[in-house]
Amino acid sequence: MSRNLLTVLGLAVLAGCAGGERSDTAAADSLNRDLQLAPVDTSAELNDRPAATDPAPVATTPSPTTTPPRSTTPRTTTPPRSTTPAATTPAAPVARTLAAGTTISATTNVEAASNKNKVGDIITASVATDVKDSRGRTVIPAGSTVNMRITALKESENKSDNTGTFTLAVASVEINGVSHDIDGSISGVQTTLRDRGTNAGDVAKVGAGAAAGAVVGRVLGGSTKGAVIGGVIGGAVGAQRANETQDRDVVLPAGTSVTITLNESFTAS
Repeated sequence: MSRNLLTVLGLAVLAGCAGGERSDTAAADSLNRDLQLAPVDTSAELNDRPAATDPAPVATTPSPTTTPPRSTTPRTTTPPRSTTPAATTPAAPVARTLAAGTTISATTNVEAASNKNKVGDIITASVATDVKDSRGRTVIPAGSTVNMRITALKESENKSDNTGTFTLAVASVEINGVSHDIDGSISGVQTTLRDRGTNAGDVAKVGAGAAAGAVVGRVLGGSTKGAVIGGVIGGAVGAQRANETQDRDVVLPAGTSVTITLNESFTAS
């Protein structure tokens, strides 16, 4: 039994030696690693204060965009464009001219007669067709009104002849409501004569004829009977003569064609 105890103790001593070797080996290895680190000045005074921690990173805020100061000068605002089309200025009318010698055809609008009109009266006529210049542009449109003035007027005094006077002159022409002076001659006017009927003036014309008849009767018959017969004969002759010398009116019917020839050039704008 003592032998066994000795064996156990021997094993324990060996184990302790082995443990010490391992401890020494571990210590040597640790020292060797520390020597491999950077050299440290061991003579410097140790500072046992806790090492200062690195400061927290400061958040960088992007600098705000600098807004330029507002101008104190009032801004000029441009008004919105109107969608309504701008009014256009009408072009100035172009003057158009008719040469002297140009003819105008017209038709009278009303009847005129020597027993109801007088000198100075205005008779109107309508232009029958467009009157154009040398370039084919209309100067006086159809339907324009020509104003004509009566310059002479006299009825016919004898039924057996065609005497009588009815004279017209051009005064103006109205184009689209605007009156223009015009210088022209009128031709081609066809007037008619219309019986007025026997009146006191016509009887007075034959009074001398009746008296002459009575004188002839007295001379031929030599008595009052002859004078009566002569007077009857003279009266009959006088009545026939009065009928023959009755006045007849000169008449210009409505719808009569009138031709106007320009004496001078005519310009209308």
